Amino acid sequence: MSLKENIEMVKDELNSEEKFFEKAVITERFVKKYKKPMIGTVAAIVLIVAANFTYKVSEKNRIESANKALAELQKNPKDELTLARLKSFSPQLHDVWLYSQAIAQKSVAELEKLKNSKTLIINDTVQYEAAEYKEDLAALEAYSEKQNAIYKDLAMVMSAILLMQEGKIDKAHNKLSMIGVNSPMTQVANALMHYGVK
Repeated sequence: MSLKENIEMVKDELNSEEKFFEKAVITERFVKKYKKPMIGTVAAIVLIVAANFTYKVSEKNRIESANKALAELQKNPKDELTLARLKSFSPQLHDVWLYSQAIAQKSVAELEKLKNSKTLIINDTVQYEAAEYKEDLAALEAYSEKQNAIYKDLAMVMSAILLMQEGKIDKAHNKLSMIGVNSPMTQVANALMHYGVK
């Protein structure tokens, strides 16, 4: 190698070391300038991960406790203490349990207690079941007029049957004609219109 090549090589090495040190100084300044926000971000991430883990463990324990309480209630349905424990662990599961017991006993009074349930499906179903058990035409019609009622078409069929029993055939047919073509209750409605009282 010639002296000129050696000098060029040394220059290149010095330039690369100079650039490295320059980047190190820039990085050091950046770290010093944003040290607190970076530490805060890392701490926040650690806290979020820890809180998420704690929540998941807590939720798993709550679900297991609710399931144990439900299993105990299945063995002894009259245990009020276990029922209260179930309500504290899972109000929705508590309402489902009360609903199942009310249906098994065909108790309108117990169903009425669940009308204000926060569990949407229980709230909706209880309204239909209570109206059907009481054969309350006004309640069935009010239920069938709800926008997203689960048993909307069934409530219309039950209303029509009650209207037919009262001799209001035209109103019953009008009610049955409101059931959509794609409804599972279409065949029942058609049968009632054609083979029922005319």
